[in-house]
Amino acid sequence: MTRFIRQTVLVTGGSGGQGASHVRAFHAEGANVVIGDVDAVRGAALADELGDRARFVRLDVTDEKSWESAVSVAEESFGSLGVLVNNAGVQNPPVPIENTDASTWARILDINLTGTFLGIKAATPALRRAGGGAVVNIASTMGLGGTALYAPYVASKWAVRGLTRTAALELGRDRIRVNAIHPGVIATAFINEPAAGAAAPIADFFSPAPFAVPRLGEPADVTRLLLFLASADASFITGAEYVIDGGLQLGPALQHQ
Repeated sequence: MTRFIRQTVLVTGGSGGQGASHVRAFHAEGANVVIGDVDAVRGAALADELGDRARFVRLDVTDEKSWESAVSVAEESFGSLGVLVNNAGVQNPPVPIENTDASTWARILDINLTGTFLGIKAATPALRRAGGGAVVNIASTMGLGGTALYAPYVASKWAVRGLTRTAALELGRDRIRVNAIHPGVIATAFINEPAAGAAAPIADFFSPAPFAVPRLGEPADVTRLLLFLASADASFITGAEYVIDGGLQLGPALQHQ
């Protein structure tokens, strides 16, 4: 398929588990891809793998100048920017609020929330110059309710929801659509490896067995939804939130007798 031929897509956190899945899929659909990440080794390797229609740019999503550079790379390399995927994010170690360091709180919100805000701010003029486009923010099902011990992460993802809706209202008349995806538990290093300062990964405390689709999600599950939301097939969808969690939010499924 070639839904994104002659379009340029910037993906943050683009060398990680979900990010690399997104980058490869957009590229396979004809897009030029800009891989934004702080991991220069993995990011450059992925760009080399994909070839001429791929560029790596070191992108610290908390830094406004870094964002300006990434958008410039997209436009200078490929002529325009049509899609921004705010995928970069970090998890905090599980700690009660009363024991959470203010520095941890600030770091998680800086990357997950301020990084998304700065991305929309930096990309908007380029998307407008391109005649419109799409922004998709990767949030989380943890932004739909409370989760004990993860206050910084939960707060950041709740806030991304409000930011998504506000941006959709501001940018709709510029033909720029802004939507959010809320993944559940997806089988990546984010879930299978401990967060910094944590003793064990989230996967050690979670089983999908009771839920409607009794498996962990895969990056490709999120990617397929992302491709739809970023494409012309979703031209009448903005300010929306899509949950992709195998039914986790529904509660335990009826067990077969």
